[in-house]
Amino acid sequence: MKKLIVANLKMNTTPSEFKTYAMTIATKAKGSKNNIVVCPPFTHLAVAKEILTSSKVSYGAQNMSAEEEGSFTGEVSAKMVKDLGAEYVILGHSDVRNKFKETDKLINRKIKTALANGIKVILCVGESLQTRESKQTQNFVRKQLDDDLKGIYENELEGVIIAYEPVWAISTNKTSSSKGITNKDISKMVEVIRKEIEAQFSAKAAKKITVLYGGSVGLNNYKKILSNESIDGALIGAASLDVDAFSVIARENY
Repeated sequence: MKKLIVANLKMNTTPSEFKTYAMTIATKAKGSKNNIVVCPPFTHLAVAKEILTSSKVSYGAQNMSAEEEGSFTGEVSAKMVKDLGAEYVILGHSDVRNKFKETDKLINRKIKTALANGIKVILCVGESLQTRESKQTQNFVRKQLDDDLKGIYENELEGVIIAYEPVWAISTNKTSSSKGITNKDISKMVEVIRKEIEAQFSAKAAKKITVLYGGSVGLNNYKKILSNESIDGALIGAASLDVDAFSVIARENY
């Protein structure tokens, strides 16, 4: 089964280091049946354009401004990202939600801006440990989806990918212990996500939308997680920094 495998390099590597990374993944991706996307820092996008444009590997940005242009020093616009050939942008990642206090209202604006500029959105949703322990996970994720996708038309959902990213499971590298997430947990949350998409849009939209899992996917657990037929792929963080490890995951025949 073809999967969408996304690397989020976060704030790691220099542009020169990424050039080697990009050349390696472009070579190793040959023959893969999966769709592979690499999302490096903004400073690396020109390198991605140079190396990955003619390869099997697509690339995207890790965030972007909700504004089209203007006096927003330090921000990067959708047009800038698009001009560098990026097809995707990650929005609503737990890092920006928690560390930079991005709200659902702002994320919603960013989604609309990205879609208006022809950029596909990888929208991250997921709960904290406190939310999980209070048994509010489903309501919390439903509200995130409601707020983040408010005002989006159903035909625009073709450009939206949902990444379920339970914040409490990040960096645990556990998938079967009481402290980790299980495939049963993942399947249940994917069902919740699809039902919420159905409620907001339609059954057809719920069936068609791509849902990824993100949360400590690595060499020790990727087969177990990605064998789960309820998910369409994975958003990979720390494990993607090792291009050889990421290549193994990306090339697997699921």
